[in-house]
This record gives sequence, structure tokens and C-alpha cells, in this order.
Amino acid sequence: MRAVIGGYAIRIERRADVRWWHTALASVLAILVSLFLVGIAFVRVGADPLEVYSEIIKYAFLSEFGLPQTINRATFVLLAAFSLIVPLRAGLWNIGMPGQIFAATLAAFGVAYAFGAKTSVNAQISGVLVIPLMLLAALAASAVYGAIPGFLRGRLQVNEIVTTMMLNWAMVWIVAHMIREGGPFMGRTAEGEGFTLPTALRVPQVFDLPVTVYAAVVLSVLLTVFLTKTTLGYRIRTFGESPRAAEYAGIDATRISTLVFAIGGAFAGLAGFHYFLGVPGVYKIPKNYADFGDFSFYGLITGLIARNNPIAAIPVAILFGGVSGGARFMQGKLRLAFGIDYALLGVLMIMMVAFQALAQFSLRIERIVPAPAAQLERGESRVESPHH
Repeated sequence: MRAVIGGYAIRIERRADVRWWHTALASVLAILVSLFLVGIAFVRVGADPLEVYSEIIKYAFLSEFGLPQTINRATFVLLAAFSLIVPLRAGLWNIGMPGQIFAATLAAFGVAYAFGAKTSVNAQISGVLVIPLMLLAALAASAVYGAIPGFLRGRLQVNEIVTTMMLNWAMVWIVAHMIREGGPFMGRTAEGEGFTLPTALRVPQVFDLPVTVYAAVVLSVLLTVFLTKTTLGYRIRTFGESPRAAEYAGIDATRISTLVFAIGGAFAGLAGFHYFLGVPGVYKIPKNYADFGDFSFYGLITGLIARNNPIAAIPVAILFGGVSGGARFMQGKLRLAFGIDYALLGVLMIMMVAFQALAQFSLRIERIVPAPAAQLERGESRVESPHH
């Protein structure tokens, strides 16, 4: 696009190659603009923006209580982002993380229930045997639940966004049936919650963090290698860039779409396994299970901001994990209006997505130099004229 203002030409052109520093610079600018815009809202309610941001940073990244919460939330968001990234490399949208997360959670708790975990938190159960079974059950359930929209997309061209949304709602009602009054997973004392896992069946901790935290970091590297260096990763990318060319090359659409959704579902299932079986203070299916749909949404935004790069998704996930916990703490400590933490997160997400979109374009301002007027060569005219 080109526009002329005064003596200058302004050109907006799509970049042929978006470098990593374009993305990083866009993220920094998005954060600064978000802080400025939300700061205006804080001033209007009588709060000092610097004090607000200071409280968020101190709690989320510097306190002994907030930092583990930030890491655990960031891990959940990161794994949820992976569940978007893999299908998106194939040009498909997976927004079914909530359903896949709880499919995995129900499967893991089902294994624990079968071994008598509901009887007591001190039940004598072999964690060495049962925890791996719970993990396998969780991954299998979420992969199968995730593969459904992929198969329907590849075989019948059913829109995967509609399918995943419907499956999310179906799973919400299944969870409600399982943990509420009369449900087999209902807690021993509290209504509306799942039973608490015995101590022996909780995900082991290393340096006071669940092992799933370290696994998520390793998986970010392995997923990057898988998508960029392997033949299957190349097939997935080819299908995403040009389905017709992929079909001409012999790539089966049904297999690819089913595969990427199964992998994406497995990552979402690992997110649920991490949070409900590994985070201290949880170890059960909470009654606010529907809220994890919002939490999964952070993973979707993280995947988009990271531009499908699993490693680049790590700092973004840490940002959202920290701000989500720190903003809630700040809201309570400074006695601010309910929902202002969501306003901060909402503006931050919108700005991050907007600036990432703008990073794909370059802006050039050039001064217009007038073209020199045509001048006749006097010497030549005298030679050509018959009157001289």
C-alpha cells in the first residue's frame, strides 16, 4: 500500500522474511502499550499504576509463594499452546483443549479409582506402578478425544472449530456428572469436587516443582526438532502450506489431520495431568472446572503470539502465567474492583496479537524528489534548423 502526504511517500509492505527480532520487538512494544493503556484505567479508579505493576512483579516472580504458582501455570499454558501449534502447522485449528484436558484427567482419576484411591488420602497404593498407568491412560484418552475432530475434518470435511467446541461442552457435562452428587469421582466431604488423590499417586516433585515442569521444557525442544527436522514434520508443514500439493505428493489428508489432532490432544492431556495431579494444593478435579476453558485460552493466544514456535512459546507462557496470578493477588491486596485483573490480561493479549500481526509488515517513508524538467539542447536546435 502506498500513500503520498506532502512531499513524502509512505509505503506499507509485507515482509518477505519475519526475523526473530521483529517478533521480540513487537512483543516488547505490545507490553509497553498495554501497561500504558491499563495504567489509565488504574488512575481512573484511584490506584497508582507503578504500585500496581510493582505488586504484580513482586508476587508473581519474586515471592516464594507466587513464583511456583507462576511456573506451574506457565507449564499448563505452554502445553496447551503445543496442542494448538501442532494442528496449526497443518493449517487446522484446535480449540478443544478444555475437553481434551478433562478427558485425560478423568482417565487418570479412573485408574486411581480402580486401585482404590477414593477410600483415603493415606491409601497404600504403589505409585511406581499406578502413576505410569495414570499417565498412559491420560495421554491415550486425550489423544483419542482430540483425534475425533481431526478424523471428521479429513474424511468428511467437517469444520474442526465447530466440532471441538461441541466436544468441549460435551466433556463439561461428563465432568459434572462424574464429580457431583452421586458421581463415582465425587469427593469424600466436599460436594461438587472430585476426590483427593492419595499421597502415593501424586506427581513426584524435583526442587519443589512437579517433574512435568521439566518435561514441558524438554518437549519444547523435541517438538521443534520433530516439526522442522523429520520427514513427518515436513509432511505436516507441506499439508498446511498447500493441501492440494500435499495430496499430489501422496500425503493422505485424513491421516495427517487425525494425527496432528491426536498429538495436539495428547499435549492438552499432559497439561491436565500436570495441573490436577502435580500442583500442590490441587490433586483433585476442582468444582470450578469450567474456568479452565479460560485458562486454556491463554495457551491458544500463546501459540499464536509465538508464531507456532514451541521454544518461543516459553517466555510468552511465563508472562501469562505470572500476570494471571500476580494480577489476582494485586487486586485483592489493593482492594481494587473485581475483574480488573481480567482487563489487564485482555488488553495484554489483544495488544500482543495486534503487534505480532503488524510485525509482518514494514513501513517506509521516502521523500519525493521532483523529476527534472526536459530541457532542449540549444546547440542541437541551431544545427537542425534550416533558418540558421
